[in-house]
Amino acid sequence: MSAAVASRLTAVCRQFQRVVTVSSHTQTQYATRAFSTFHSCQQSRMYDSWRFRSPMNNRAVHTSCVRKGLEEFFDLPENWGEQTVKSGAPWTAKQLRVKSNEDLHKLWYVFLKEKNMLLTLEQEAKQQRLPMPSPERLKKVERSMKRLDTVVEEREDSLRLLQTGQERGRPGEWRRNVFGKTFWYRFREHPIPWYLNSRYKRRRFFEPSHVAPYTRLSLEKYLRSKIRKEKREKRNQKSLAAMFPKKTALASDH
Repeated sequence: MSAAVASRLTAVCRQFQRVVTVSSHTQTQYATRAFSTFHSCQQSRMYDSWRFRSPMNNRAVHTSCVRKGLEEFFDLPENWGEQTVKSGAPWTAKQLRVKSNEDLHKLWYVFLKEKNMLLTLEQEAKQQRLPMPSPERLKKVERSMKRLDTVVEEREDSLRLLQTGQERGRPGEWRRNVFGKTFWYRFREHPIPWYLNSRYKRRRFFEPSHVAPYTRLSLEKYLRSKIRKEKREKRNQKSLAAMFPKKTALASDH
C-alpha cells in the first residue's frame, strides 16, 4: 500500500516539474518575442521621425529656403547701409501675356515675397528715422502685381466668353432705380420665387414719369461739366506753350 502511494506521489511530482519547465520556457519565448517587437517599433519610430524631420523628404509648399528663417523678410546683406540699390524695370503686360498660367502663379508669389521684404524694410527705416534705400522698388513691384492681376482677369474673361458668352463673372443686367440712375444689378440665388419675396418686391427697378425731366437735366449737367473740363485743359496747354516755347517746339518735333 505504501509503495503504491509513493509511486503515485513520484508521478505527480514529475508531472508538476514538467509543467513548470514548459511554462518557464514559454514565458522566456514570449519575453524574447515582446522585446524584439518593442525594439522594431522603436526603430520604426526613429526612422519615421528622421524621415519627417529631414528637409529633403519634407516637400511642403513654400517659397522660402530650407532654413525657414526670418532672413527672407530682409534685404540682402550686401545692400545694407547703401543709399541706392540697383533694380530692374517692372514687368510689362506684354511680357506677362507670354507666360503660362503656372509661371504666372509662381511669379505672383515671387512678387508677394519681394513686397513683404520691401514693406519690412520701409517699416524698419521709419523706426530708425532713416531714408529707405531706393523706395521706387516698392512701386515697381506693385505695378507689376497690378499688371499680372490684369492679365489673369483678361484670361478669365476670354475663357468665360468662350464657354458661357457672359461678359462678367457674375451674371446680371443694367437696371434703373427710382432716381433715374443706371446701375449694374448682379443676380443672386433666393430660396423662394421673386413674386413671393417681399424684400425683393420692395425694391423698385423702374424710373417714374416725374423723374424723367430731372434725368435729362442731370445728363445735360454732366455733359456741360465735361466740356468745361476739356476747355480748361486746352487753356492750360496754351498758357504752358506761351511760357515755354522751346520745350513745346521740341515736343512737337518728337
